[in-house]
Amino acid sequence: MSSNILLFLTTFVASAVEAVEALTIVLAVGVVRGWRSTLIGVGAASIVLAGIVAVLGPALRLIPIGTLRFVVGALLLAFGLQWLRKAILRASGYKPLHDEGAAFAREHEKAGSASPAAPKRLDWYSFTVAFKGVLLEGLEVTFIVVTFGSTQGRLALAAAAGAAAVVVVVAVGLVVRGPLERVPENTLKFVVGVLLTSFGIFWGGEGAGVEWPGGDVAILGVIAFLGLLSIGLTRLLRQRRTAPAPAAARA
Repeated sequence: MSSNILLFLTTFVASAVEAVEALTIVLAVGVVRGWRSTLIGVGAASIVLAGIVAVLGPALRLIPIGTLRFVVGALLLAFGLQWLRKAILRASGYKPLHDEGAAFAREHEKAGSASPAAPKRLDWYSFTVAFKGVLLEGLEVTFIVVTFGSTQGRLALAAAAGAAAVVVVVAVGLVVRGPLERVPENTLKFVVGVLLTSFGIFWGGEGAGVEWPGGDVAILGVIAFLGLLSIGLTRLLRQRRTAPAPAAARA
């Protein structure tokens, strides 16, 4: 039961982060150029993503579970470390924080400067930008849903978590009618980076024949260790960044 809850929460949070970024793009284009072509692009991308899940999910079930967990663990480890690295650099001040308000403004300006579409015809600019934004962000959601669901034999649960995250983000976006600037996205990315990396270590180890003490409960220990290590690295980098330069260097 606890492993199912952790799987659901991890998939939900990771999917929500990507959904926020996709929503920012869709809102900026739709507000400036209209919603018809924008929503057609969103729908087309959603169909493509649903097809990928429908094909990859059953296909991965044909792979032996040990091999699947080793491969998925390695992929999640690489994927999670990228998220975690960027999150640590942002938190320590070495990389600017992601700003949804600024991203919305940039997309808004691009949409306004593009050539207008002919009346009653498909606006290919709106369609393309919305399709690309939803597809690219959605592919990351699809990767997480398929890998988590297939490895644990809980594809339906993972898909439900991903869908729930998208529904929640879209609903909140419709209520506030703007980019979700107040969502602590950088903090969420830090958490997701820790979770994905932890699952990558755990499943990769299982696929390689490691017998974790306590079984599935050991994942909580991996998450705690990696979380504390990441916070420690963040503080160390922040101190190095703010430390005054030696007198000889200043001279």
